[in-house]
Amino acid sequence: MYYIHLTTPVWSIKSECKKKRYIMCFARAKPRVNESPTAAVCSDVTSSRHVHGRCVKQRRSVIPSGTMRLLALTLLCSLSLRAPRALCCPCHQPELCRSVEGARDLEVFVFDVGGKEWRSYDWTKVTTVAVFGLYDAELMCFAHSRGARVVLKDIWTGNETKLLGDVSLSDIVDPANRTAWIKEKVNLAKKQFMDGINLDIEQAVDTSSTEYYALTALVKETTEAFHSEIPGSQVSFDVAWSPKCIDKRCYDYPAIAESCDFLFVMSYDEQSQIWGDCIAMANAPFSQTITAYQQYIQMKVDPKKLLMGVPWYGYDYPCLNFSKDGVCTIPMVPFRGAPCSDAAGKQIPYSTMMEQINSSQSGRMWDEKQLAPYYVYKDNGGQIHQVWYDDPESIYLKTSYVRTKGLGGVGMWNGNLLDYSNNPIAQQQTRAMWNALIGPSDKDITMAANCKPVLQH
Repeated sequence: MYYIHLTTPVWSIKSECKKKRYIMCFARAKPRVNESPTAAVCSDVTSSRHVHGRCVKQRRSVIPSGTMRLLALTLLCSLSLRAPRALCCPCHQPELCRSVEGARDLEVFVFDVGGKEWRSYDWTKVTTVAVFGLYDAELMCFAHSRGARVVLKDIWTGNETKLLGDVSLSDIVDPANRTAWIKEKVNLAKKQFMDGINLDIEQAVDTSSTEYYALTALVKETTEAFHSEIPGSQVSFDVAWSPKCIDKRCYDYPAIAESCDFLFVMSYDEQSQIWGDCIAMANAPFSQTITAYQQYIQMKVDPKKLLMGVPWYGYDYPCLNFSKDGVCTIPMVPFRGAPCSDAAGKQIPYSTMMEQINSSQSGRMWDEKQLAPYYVYKDNGGQIHQVWYDDPESIYLKTSYVRTKGLGGVGMWNGNLLDYSNNPIAQQQTRAMWNALIGPSDKDITMAANCKPVLQH
């Protein structure tokens, strides 16, 4: 028995232990029989030692040989930026570190927020994964083996708080700042064998302001750099569900669409600004959603550059008053000028709702005007709640528009929100949600309408 000592920011270990620092990793060359590959990853600290003048906690990890090789190669890449790319490939087959090229007839764009749920995704459909969590080399290798892209996910902040190494929106006005940031992201993508980047800038911008033009320049320059440095790479930009200055995001949408590969339209959180009665409503009402795509197209945005994003979550609203007609009055929570917003509720995963719905007061209900499901329940304190969400039936109604109007594809926020357990009913529900992206079977629609309960596990 022997150990390989590694001092490196090993992403898989960081993810498991939820630490943001360097750690001392001990990888056993040959795991013992019946030992869990990750059982000891977050074990108690056994000792400490000084490494390069720093006290680094020493942890003992039991890791299979394939993962051990991945960690060792990650160390090589971390310590030597001059190491040949072929030597730094963490995949068992070097060709899996090549960028994925070519277009698909229908893009299926998945946001992944970390963890290992990706192992249960429907990879017969996935074409691109935007990594919102920590870098996972195993995910990259697997996705490439299935011909799917893996892209960086970057968020620009609108204040002095800087997340994930990003800068404030005001900083992009300076061309030198844009160039430096783009170079950094291209180098990171190349180092991690990624296939592009997804830009998520949700800050308020005034029409014809300095930031208005700088934002368009950022997208154009980022796309040019990635396409030049990483052949076949993809650059996408997240936009609000409507181009009508939603949440004061007054961007040059036609120019931005022209400058990148895709606009990921976030067709959810459509109650972020409620100008009428403060009542609970659908997260993404059908008519409102479809009208917004017509608005994008009327602005001369190429339909093939539009990706329809659907929610795999819902909103749970506590009702200040619940009328006999089923109208739920919600607290006034203003947002960017509007007196009320969906911030009065809380987001809950599809998996949670499927466990809760059959113990609710109402069971699954269907709103014929908004073409969306909802249900009502009473909490332990006697408070009535109304929950609005999307399921295979409501999603399929929208994604049918993708095919009939020739949009570029579909996607969701986010892939982790389904129940990927071995529960048979949960498996049916999860499969139905994936199928709804491209067209579910009649059985999927019937199951959603009847909504069988998921047993607790």
